[in-house]
Amino acid sequence: MLLRQLEYLVALARERHFARAAAACYVSQPALSAAVRRLEHELDVPIVRRGRRYEGLTPEGELVLAWAHRILAERDALQQELSMLGGGLSGTLRLGVVPTALPAASLLTTPFCERHPRARVALESLSSTDITHGLSEFELDAAMTYLDDDTLRQVRRFPLYEERYVLLTPVDGPLAAATRARWSQAAALPLCLLNPRMRNRRIIDECFAADDATAAPAIESDSVAGLYAHLPAGRWSSVISHAWLHMFGVPEGMRVVALEGPAHGPRVGLVVARSEPRAVLAEALLKVAREAGVRDALDALLRTYLGDHG
Repeated sequence: MLLRQLEYLVALARERHFARAAAACYVSQPALSAAVRRLEHELDVPIVRRGRRYEGLTPEGELVLAWAHRILAERDALQQELSMLGGGLSGTLRLGVVPTALPAASLLTTPFCERHPRARVALESLSSTDITHGLSEFELDAAMTYLDDDTLRQVRRFPLYEERYVLLTPVDGPLAAATRARWSQAAALPLCLLNPRMRNRRIIDECFAADDATAAPAIESDSVAGLYAHLPAGRWSSVISHAWLHMFGVPEGMRVVALEGPAHGPRVGLVVARSEPRAVLAEALLKVAREAGVRDALDALLRTYLGDHG
């Protein structure tokens, strides 16, 4: 059995298509198919359900796939430990991040790369569901996500910050002179918000409801960048997480207003798989996270925009 065969199987299970899996592995489709067949012959079990196209894995194939993930993860851990002995950590840290935490990711990735100049970071914006899958299948080394996600299993959690929600509104809008606002007042403004599929939107909808209000945004976006793109026009207001200020700041012609009532959201943190041996790259990122002071940095940034009204 060769590690290359296991890599091909993992790619096939991920891509669910022989040609795409072959392209992902930079080999021809016949070469990938032959390698998987050799693996079946060596293990003496059927691995792939074959028809006119890829139809999934057999029960035996699912078991082989699980072991393939473990074996390849241990291979990676070995290479990382050897790199430490050879002059410094190297390799690629695979980091999944929920979209609403992406604006704060550089608070970890930048000091990580400064401390480990030979290492690289592959950053991917993923849903909570995809992050759970990526960690369980050893496709991710670590993730920035909501820590209260019940689907996370067998992981270690390190809190980074609590989402704090504030109102971004035009300087000449209805709340131009306000230092604080209620959620019900924010709901009455022309709003641009994330769409309801996003965890952040569902949380702030609960905050609106707690103040007996319902938001009816004229514009909904599936990304923070898409939301921010509408704000400089001076027409729209938005309720944002304070972490977004780190990357996007306050657009020209807008101001930050503190929200009264339920302004604190869930915890966002770093999670890594609870496995042995521990992934060296993930452990290095955890060490950076413990020293980065993400919560303090974001709270200090928010205070600069709120002044004495935070």
